[in-house]
Order: sequence, then structure tokens, then C-alpha cells
Amino acid sequence: MSKYLYAIGAFSFRRRWWVLGVWLAVLIGVAAAAVGLRGEPSDNFSIPGTESQRAVEQLQQKLPAFSGAQTQITFATPGDPRLTDPAVVDAINRSLDTVRSIPEVAVAAGPAETRLMSADANVGLGQVQWKAQPGEVDDATLTALESAMAPAQQAGVQVEYSGSVYPGYRVKVSELPEIIGIVAAFLILLVTFGAVVAAGLPIITACIGVGIGAAGIFAVAALVEMPTAALSLALMLGLSCGIDYALFILNRYRNNLLLLKPEQEAVALAVGTAGGAVVFAGLTVIIALCGLSIVGIPFLTYMGLAAAVSVLIALLIAVTLLPALLGFAGKRVAKFIKTPLQPGRAKEVAQVAAYTPHRTLGAQWGRFVVAFRKPLLVAGTAALIVIGLPAFGMHLGLPSGSSQPESNTSRKAYDLTAQNLGPGFTGPLLVVADLTEARDPNAAATIAGNLQREQGVVTAAPGISQNGTAIIQVIPETGPNDTATADLVKRIRADRAAIEGDTGATILVGGNTASNIDTSEKLAAALPVFLLVVIGLAFILLTVAFRAALVPITSIIGFLLSVFAALGVQVAVFQWGWGADLLGITPGETISFLPIIVLAIIFGLSSDYQVFVVSRMKEELARTDDALEAVRTGVGLSARVVTAAALIMFGVFIAFLAGGDPIIKSVGLTLAVGVFLDAFVVRLTLIPAIMGILGRKVWAHSRWFEKYVPDVDIEGTALERADRREMASTGT
Repeated sequence: MSKYLYAIGAFSFRRRWWVLGVWLAVLIGVAAAAVGLRGEPSDNFSIPGTESQRAVEQLQQKLPAFSGAQTQITFATPGDPRLTDPAVVDAINRSLDTVRSIPEVAVAAGPAETRLMSADANVGLGQVQWKAQPGEVDDATLTALESAMAPAQQAGVQVEYSGSVYPGYRVKVSELPEIIGIVAAFLILLVTFGAVVAAGLPIITACIGVGIGAAGIFAVAALVEMPTAALSLALMLGLSCGIDYALFILNRYRNNLLLLKPEQEAVALAVGTAGGAVVFAGLTVIIALCGLSIVGIPFLTYMGLAAAVSVLIALLIAVTLLPALLGFAGKRVAKFIKTPLQPGRAKEVAQVAAYTPHRTLGAQWGRFVVAFRKPLLVAGTAALIVIGLPAFGMHLGLPSGSSQPESNTSRKAYDLTAQNLGPGFTGPLLVVADLTEARDPNAAATIAGNLQREQGVVTAAPGISQNGTAIIQVIPETGPNDTATADLVKRIRADRAAIEGDTGATILVGGNTASNIDTSEKLAAALPVFLLVVIGLAFILLTVAFRAALVPITSIIGFLLSVFAALGVQVAVFQWGWGADLLGITPGETISFLPIIVLAIIFGLSSDYQVFVVSRMKEELARTDDALEAVRTGVGLSARVVTAAALIMFGVFIAFLAGGDPIIKSVGLTLAVGVFLDAFVVRLTLIPAIMGILGRKVWAHSRWFEKYVPDVDIEGTALERADRREMASTGT
């Protein structure tokens, strides 16, 4: 592989104008497609194979007007007047008449029609049923709904909204996290390289890649239901991976320049050596993200594929566009400046790293780890296990009003409803009854009565009944994310025959609350399968990369410890509320799809760092044939650049805490913690420690490895040997 990458690097350097032109043409073309197709990521959500989804499909067939999105309106008065006062009732009715005139509205009802009102008549619930699915109800329509409430508000009524759609429910994608991440990355690169051009090139290439990826998502969104969260995830990974991959190649190139190699040769060698690790690491991330499709949930599949394409673009840019830009930059990447943290030392540090790597701080750390390998292995492992202990208390769910900031209208609606009517009113269940073969003319009422007798049900009332289908609203005693509500859904489904009785009707339990429960259960069931696939994939890929069985085993154990610790921090912060005020987080449940996404991404990124660190150890082992010295020198050669890469990843991920979406916040924090712990505790401490303990045994393999496992030479050893022979022959 290294010789092909060497050729690609040399070609991109020579034909730099052509390579730059192609990438700019791709960017312009994809952007034009996005503008022309006018696609927008949506929030339509389906979970194939679940009962709640079958309930939606039945409504779409029999009662299409009632299969769309729903908005629950909470009306509240401070004391006097009450919602039952004639003037207030008249104002609410005038507001609802205006709502009914909105073309997209199927049905609108106030507290008088729903009969959902607190005992003191200070809080009541209204309902708006939309004809369209959540992703198809646009902001202008929701603004019209909000404007229609003016008469009620003028009468002294507080109006708040919740449900699958409501005014302001869409979290606008902010550029602030990306800006913060880019600024942080530039500062880290400036300190690392001590050269403005060297710090700027990875930022430029990453931004081009992110631009292509983001425009591509908008273009594809015109053809498929691309989830909104896919854009944030793709930007997050595209930016961080794009900078990191460029960083590894650029670092090799600059070292080659400092060793007085010609520019073209320096670029080609950098792509042929560090580029091999970049390609392999990128492919592991891509395969892991594509693996999200095995869960069988469309929005997760699209999120994974969108992020995988963004990483693929970052990879291709790193091995083609970056060498071309290095052709334009030339030796300016080694033009040092005085940085605040390294005044006057940037050039000295770079020369030490190039000529005497054993004198670097990374080399000192490598010697320290090898010297104290056993206590560091025990202490590091124990620390990760302790940090991860809160993960045993993980409670999966999807965001509800309770997880929103107190200023959010859905949070206000949740609090008003839960305090005055009960938590179950914030997330009712919808039981869809098929009456086409019903023998009892009062089947819907009979089923509602049977549901009323179920333990944990506050009330069950039949609603719309048309075209042989009835909708029965069931109010649980507990909130939508309470485990007791999930138990109630299971109990109703288990008691289905008794609830249907002799009516001849059949029922399905659906609605947003049941859909969220089904989603969490399906994801929890898929998690072990996905974990086995990821572990198996990691073993195969790393075995091929390093041609040794123990190396992937140690990597997998380290990866599992990193994920465990990251999820422990996530539970402590997002469920238990540790430091939540400081981070601007509202404690709630763990997002149900977060563990799978974190597994996929941290698996890929941990493989990145494993490849970058261990490949340098393998290079040194091939050169010195001394296992302990290979560990010391390998850590020394990779520590500085891995540290910079991990800090950049951490900075990009943690910057997403500045956004407003609780889903993106939780993903960003968990990934930031996972990457930080994996890079510094696992890859730069535990892995060198265990490899120091095992010595040459870690590289042992059976004879059949030589025959059946291909030697992909990701380290570029063949190129390095050829380069050393050429230097020896020329006397340089």
C-alpha cells in the first residue's frame, strides 16, 4: 500500500494546480446541487418492525388526517380568572377557531373538548392534530399557530407548547461550535508546529472537506429523510478527522524537510508512510459508522452513512489535496515564529524531534511508562473502571420536555402539566383500535373501559372513530421516560386478548411515548450485536495491520475501557446532574441511541491512535530488533502529534456543548471524554505499559500468518528502508 500512496503523494505534488482545481470543482458542484435541489434535513422518525410504527401505518391507511404530527397546548391561569370563566372560554375558542383555519390542521380542541383540566381549573390541555408528518410541518405554519393564540393570551392565559412539533421545537444549527473548534484547533496546531502556514493548512483542507460534506447532506436530503442530527454529527467528525489526518501527514513532511530531503520526495515519503496509517485509521472509522445500519433504524443508518462519507472525504483530501497544497507552501511550513507558549523555541523543538527524537518530552514519557509499566497499568485500568461505574445506572430514553432548559416552552408545558394534572398527562399513549371486524357496536368504549382497569392507568377515553378505526387516549400515572410507563406499555400488550375481549376488535399501542419506548428497547437489543460486530471488526483489521494477535486484543480491551469510562461520565453529568449547571445542561435520561453512536465513533478513533502509536513502535522494532526500546522510541516519535490530534478532537467535540440541542450536547461531551481518555490514558500509557510487559511476545504470531495474512505495510517500512539505502549510497 505504501508504494501506491507514495505515487499518489508525488503525483499530487507535481500536478498541484490540477488537483486543487478538481477539489474546488467538486465543492462548487456539490454546493450547486444543494442549492438546486433545496433539500432540508427533517425530523420525521420511523422505527420499522415495532408496534408503534404499525399503529402509525394503520392510521395512515384508515385515518390519514390523524396520522401526522401532534401539538399539545397547555393553557394556564395564575388563579383568577380560571379556564372555566366565560370570558376565558370565549378567548380560547376564538384562538382555536383561528387555528382550525390553518390549512395543515386536521383537528384542534381546547380543554373544554379534551376534558383534560386540573381540579382548580387553572391548567388545561388542548390538542392540535396536523395532517402532515413532523418533518413536513414548516416553521411558518407553527408561527401561525403561535399567532393564533393571541386572543387567549390577551385574556390573561399563559400558553405553552409540547408534542412532536411545536413553535420553536427545531434547534437551529449554530455555527458557533464549529467556529470554537476551528479556533481551538488552530491554536493547538500553532503551538505544535510553531509555523502559521503549517497550522493553517490542516484547517483549510478540513474546511473544504466539511463544506463538501455539509452541501452533500443538503442535496441528499431532497431525496431521503435525512435526520437533522446527521448534519451536526457529520460536521463534528468531518472537521476533527480532517484536521487530524492532515496533521499526521504534515508532521511527517516537515520532519522530512528538516532532514534536508527535496520537497517532492518529502511529500511523497510523508504520504507513503504516515498516509498509510491515515488510510487505515480512516477506513476503520468509516466501516464502524457504516455498521450503524445493522441496527435497522433508518435515521441511525442515515446518520452513520452521512458521517462516514464526511470522514471518507477528509481521508481523500488528506492524501491528495494536502500534498498539492504543500507544493504551493513549500518550505514555509518550517518557517518558525514565536508562539506565546513557546517563545523562540519552536524551531529548536522541531529540530530536536527531527534529529534527536530521544530528547523530546514524548520520549521521556515513553521511558517513564516502560520503567513503571506495572503500577501504571494497574492504576490506569483502575481509574477507568472507577470513572465508568455510573454507567451501570444508565437509563435510556429520548428527550422529553423535562430535559429541556427551563426557558424552553416544552419544559414550561411539562412542568405545568405534571404539577397540576400529573406526569402521565405529559406523554399519553394512543391505542389504535381496528373495528372492521368488531361484533360489538360499542367496541371502542368497551376497550377503553378495559384499559381503564389496567394498573398504572389514570384514564382511558375513546376519541375519533371513523372508517372502522378508533383512537383511544390512555393517560399513565407516570411520565413518558419513567420505567413504570414502559412496564405499562408491555403490560397492555401482554393483556391484549383480555382488553379486546369479545368485541372482535384488535388494538395497537402507539403514540410518541410508546414510539420512544420501542426505540429504546430496539436499540438496547441491538447494542450487544453491534458490540460483537465492532469487536470482531477491530480484531480483523488490527490483525491485518500489525500481523499479530495480541496487539488487537490489547487494543480492544483499551477501547472497551475508554467507552465504559466515557459513558460513566455521561451518566454522571446528564442523568445525575454532576456539574450540569456549570455546563449548561438539564439532567434527564441518556439518549437511547447514544451508546451505539459512541461505540462506533470511539472504536474508529481509538483505532486511529492505536495505529499511529503502535505503527511507530513496529517501525522501531524492525530497525533495532529491541522490543523495549521500540516501545520507548515509538511513544517518543508519536506522542507529540497524537497529543495534538487528541486535543484537537477534544476541542471540536467539547465545543458542541455551546449548541442548544441536548442530543448534540450529550454526544459531544461523551465523545470528548472518550477521545481524551483513550488517547492519553489508553494509547499513550496503558498500551505502551502492556507492550513493555509482554516484550517480544506481543508481536508473536503463528506461521500461517505469513501465508494467509497480507502484509499491507501501513508503516511504510519498505519506503523507509529504500530511503535509508539511498542515503547510504549517496553518503547523505
